[in-house]
Amino acid sequence: MEDTGASVGMVYLLPPDGRALRLAVLSGVPLDIAAPWTRVALDDPIPVAHAVAEQRLVWVGDQEEMARHYPRPGLVLPYRFSLAAVPLSTDAARWGGLVMLWPGDHPPVLSDEETDAVRSGSARMAAVLERAAHAGNPVRPERPPLVVHPHRPVPPPHQAAAAVAFADRLPGGSCALDLDGRITFVTPAAAGLLGVPVARLLGALPWEALPWMDDPVVEDRYRAAVISRETVAFTAVRPPGHRLRFRLHPDATGISVRITPAPASPSDDLAAGGPESSLAATTEAGTTAAGTTEAAGAQAATAEAATAEETAPGRAISSAGAIGRAGALYHLVHLAATLTEAVGVQDVAEQTAEQMTPALGAQSLALLMAEDGRLLLVGQSGCGPELAERLYSVPLTSDVPVVRVLASGAPLFFGDSEELRSTCPGAVPPSARGAWAFLPLIASGRPVGSLVLGYARPRVVSSGERAILISLAGLVAQAMDRARLYDAKHELAHRLQAGLLPHSLPRVPGLDIAARYLPAAVAMGIGGDFYDVIRLGATTAAVTIGDVQGHNVEAAALMGQVRTAVHASAGAPPGEVLARTNRLLMDLDPGLFTSCLYAHLDLAGHRAVIATAGHPPPLCRHPDGTTETLDVPPGLLLGIDSTATYPATELPLAPGTVLALYTDGLVEAPGVDIRDATDELAARLSHLADGAALTMDDVADALVRDARGTVPRNDDIALVLLRIQEDTGA
Repeated sequence: MEDTGASVGMVYLLPPDGRALRLAVLSGVPLDIAAPWTRVALDDPIPVAHAVAEQRLVWVGDQEEMARHYPRPGLVLPYRFSLAAVPLSTDAARWGGLVMLWPGDHPPVLSDEETDAVRSGSARMAAVLERAAHAGNPVRPERPPLVVHPHRPVPPPHQAAAAVAFADRLPGGSCALDLDGRITFVTPAAAGLLGVPVARLLGALPWEALPWMDDPVVEDRYRAAVISRETVAFTAVRPPGHRLRFRLHPDATGISVRITPAPASPSDDLAAGGPESSLAATTEAGTTAAGTTEAAGAQAATAEAATAEETAPGRAISSAGAIGRAGALYHLVHLAATLTEAVGVQDVAEQTAEQMTPALGAQSLALLMAEDGRLLLVGQSGCGPELAERLYSVPLTSDVPVVRVLASGAPLFFGDSEELRSTCPGAVPPSARGAWAFLPLIASGRPVGSLVLGYARPRVVSSGERAILISLAGLVAQAMDRARLYDAKHELAHRLQAGLLPHSLPRVPGLDIAARYLPAAVAMGIGGDFYDVIRLGATTAAVTIGDVQGHNVEAAALMGQVRTAVHASAGAPPGEVLARTNRLLMDLDPGLFTSCLYAHLDLAGHRAVIATAGHPPPLCRHPDGTTETLDVPPGLLLGIDSTATYPATELPLAPGTVLALYTDGLVEAPGVDIRDATDELAARLSHLADGAALTMDDVADALVRDARGTVPRNDDIALVLLRIQEDTGA
């Protein structure tokens, strides 16, 4: 950050399961602001996910570009900043990602010096992570992430006293906030303007210590200053009508705040001229969300009537606790956007637990789904072992709150754990002390499950908060219902696909064989790609691969018929096998075309005979290390002309030769020339197959892993690798 002038740094690590990046280190902003992105799936529309998945530097030059390419973070962080994301990777593995933010006045391009610093820094980090893993002490992301902010050197006592005296002599009042928003310094004049003693202000968040500042606009201005590192200003009203002007001047260690009495009305600001007029212009240049002008800030700030209501006795604690209402708003907007993209039940559960817990200021959250007469715990955050055990699997016949709310459709709220225990003994662990909320998850009138929220302290949940919680529960219920349907369809597709593809590959002496299938990232996960390896004799085998047009049930059904037809004709000359299969397809008249490649392998004679029906030609890595695309004359696609013929090509198979048969999904990518992509695949195959250190399974895994980096994948992938070995005995 120091080398590049970046204001924010974030290091993500990729755990061994490889499913999602976890935020490990954060600097420059409070954890609350980064909380929506503590977990980032590799297919999330987030810059760091694209950087890691595609192994490239991702640069977002300004707010407009962020909104255009990454609407979710653009919606939650509507401020001026630039961003770079780079992968942390070595030749051995992907270890994580690095994200850096620059202030709003950064040019829309990354300079060469900054680019070099970012790349070299990420390379050093990746090397550290690799050495730690090889030493048997891999770095794992902690929860919560490590937060490290820069600090100013502590001045000598005489300088500190002089600084305090300097601040006291300035007109108006002064105070300082750390990067977490807490007040670290306040002058007596500032305390007088705010109407609160200095002792009550130190260490507090402004919107906690001053109820009349508990307004989303106030916290939004603080967030704008922290993210953009630009001066922002707003006007707020302290009861019974004192207008105060706040100017926030941020840097890497915190925010300096100047407080002055404001004119009686926004129109007076313009009439006054001078400093107030220029401040209004500064605010407009430095912000883009609510409060972009002084008039808008005054209108959105707390009005006198609203202030009186908020300071009335018995006012409920903010649902977001120390986060503030703006923080809760951003978290919940992010949750809503996230749930629209979530697919499976586990994805919904993880996103709900990780987003709602900080957004609502809750200590724990549990998400339960109704299934087979029980409520099953499918997601949780902050639940200790005792609570998780109680909620792990709850019969729907039990008389407990999670079942009651599901049966009645009405939520239950308890101000503290004693109140809950008196109503439902044993519902929560004996150590629990705070408030609880139990919410039913109802989607289209159908019970889906229950949501449990636990708070660290007793509290009163106002009617407004209850309405918000009930609305959120409805949002989660709809997402869960969609996710459950998706999981059911995905499971059906998986079983259908598994039934149509070979359950296992035959063991053929003299061949090291590996095959992989990856469905497209669209539709139901059913595709028309197929492959098969058939042992014909002691030293002969056949291998076929093909691609039926489409990604649906019809394509999968036709794929099964084509594979069966090829299998039935295996052993005949390759051209005849394809001709017979073509005639069968013409008789079936499915209205779909199919590409297919068939190869007859004579391991004793060290030769192969190949015929193709419009299929991509195979790659051949020769024993000397050179790799080429084989020149195989293409015949017509199957299903076009019943009289089509398919010429065959013979090639030698010396020991050590590697053949790669694949469908076009392995090499096709938006905006990439197919020849360039095939050449890149050939180079990758040549490198991976160098020597005998890697098996064909290892090579296949690496090639498919590379293909997963192309997001989104719009076509199925099938891959068969064959290495000719010395031993060709039966």
